Amino acid sequence: MRIGIDVGGTNTDAVLMDGSTVLAGIKQNTMEDVTEGIIAALSALQNKHSFDPSEVNAIMVGTTHFINALVEARQLAPTAAIRLGLPATASLPPFVGWPDRLVEAVKGRSYLAHGGHEFDGRLISPIDKDELRRAASDMSEHGVQSVAISSVFSPINDELEQAAKEVIRGELGPEVSISLSSEIGRMGLLERENATIINAALRELADSIIGGLTKRLATSGYNCNLYLSQNDGTLMDVEDARRYPVATFASGPTNSMRGAAVTSGLSTCAVVDVGGTTSDVGVLTNGFPREATTEVTVAGIRTNFRMPDVLSIGIGGGSLVNGAEVGPESVGYQLNPKALVFGGSTLTATDIAVASGRAEIGDPDKVAHLETSMVNAVLERISERIADTVDRMRTTPDPLPVVAVGGGAFLLPDSLGELGEVLRPENAGVANAIGAAIAQVSGEIDRVYSIKDGQRDSVIEEAQEEARVRAIEAGATPGSVSIVEFDEVPIPYLPGNSTRVRVKAVGDLPVEGTK
Repeated sequence: MRIGIDVGGTNTDAVLMDGSTVLAGIKQNTMEDVTEGIIAALSALQNKHSFDPSEVNAIMVGTTHFINALVEARQLAPTAAIRLGLPATASLPPFVGWPDRLVEAVKGRSYLAHGGHEFDGRLISPIDKDELRRAASDMSEHGVQSVAISSVFSPINDELEQAAKEVIRGELGPEVSISLSSEIGRMGLLERENATIINAALRELADSIIGGLTKRLATSGYNCNLYLSQNDGTLMDVEDARRYPVATFASGPTNSMRGAAVTSGLSTCAVVDVGGTTSDVGVLTNGFPREATTEVTVAGIRTNFRMPDVLSIGIGGGSLVNGAEVGPESVGYQLNPKALVFGGSTLTATDIAVASGRAEIGDPDKVAHLETSMVNAVLERISERIADTVDRMRTTPDPLPVVAVGGGAFLLPDSLGELGEVLRPENAGVANAIGAAIAQVSGEIDRVYSIKDGQRDSVIEEAQEEARVRAIEAGATPGSVSIVEFDEVPIPYLPGNSTRVRVKAVGDLPVEGTK
């Protein structure tokens, strides 16, 4: 057996699964202390379906811990950024474009140093170890606890980042965390650098939270492996989560989409995940969330790490209703007691759904006074906004099935006009926790190759094999690994028949029947 848990801003959902069978699922309010909320969810799951914690082979968690810390600018470690690129790249220093409050929160210090490569791997300039030692000395004087190192075109050649890491480590000691951009972001220096700085700022918090959660699980009798959900819909073990907390940022929407694939049986569809505050709309392609192909802004910072292509609108079960308008304000996890059906005084989208007969929640007598015309107008407005959002996510005129999941899925009608029928699969309310429990890991390559005549096939095979190896290194059983994504984009403005190749391989974790 295994357990999937998804911690949202409003609800924490958990499921107990045996293979592909859902044995039990629960939904409860998210607690301010997320770790204690996870333990409470496990207790609620045990109360619903009795089981021995020692029989659980793995626990998979999707959490908002880290993105919340960034958005709220709290618990961020004093962080320094070193960029290897001189004599180039000097016009735009690290932290450019960052909100002032976040620069202050990480006590951001930045350093420009010699190094970097051209797109084809040629050296811009060698690193200067004395230059790096001087930077490390300054970091030590200012109490830096985490360092982000980025080098020009490091996804093609990371040797300078690795060399700089050794120099910095030698000066500052093993207690300082070091993050490398070649391990975190994709092509695009500033965005990759930003993602690396964010990761570095969260390393200390990640170590504390994951360590605390692991101990709490052990004291509760769970001695199994713990995994965290990643932005791409796959999993990472706790050691990787300690090193790369930034990879967990969008685990909520991706868990819901992966869960929608399992519960609906569809591998390609639009997924509408209706929570307490927002509705997230994404697209599944071959069973995995479609990834954003452009830069992604997180807390006002431009980044380019793996994130799902998701549109969010302010409509959820707790959304406030004003006339025929719904949201974006929401009572969130305070739906009970603030909503009318729970004896409160605030008219919410859930009250509208209960009044219309779409949902059976709370006391329907408390919304019996609502006028039918007003209720229908609000539901029509919700339908219009969600249909418009789904339509914006389509990239072709071909029909795209729509699957509704999440605790507020009852807000959607049975049909979205020209988009057709809305599917509501079994266990849709806890699809996000089911998505978290899907035991798969991935390996990815994103690199620019200079492809000579007659060598295309060998280059592609090399990239695919490296992606497979990375998936196996992440814990996948070798026989289960397959290529699920492949992109090949010529870059005409670079010489040498340059082509950007991106390959993603996915495989299964051996969690069933093991401890």
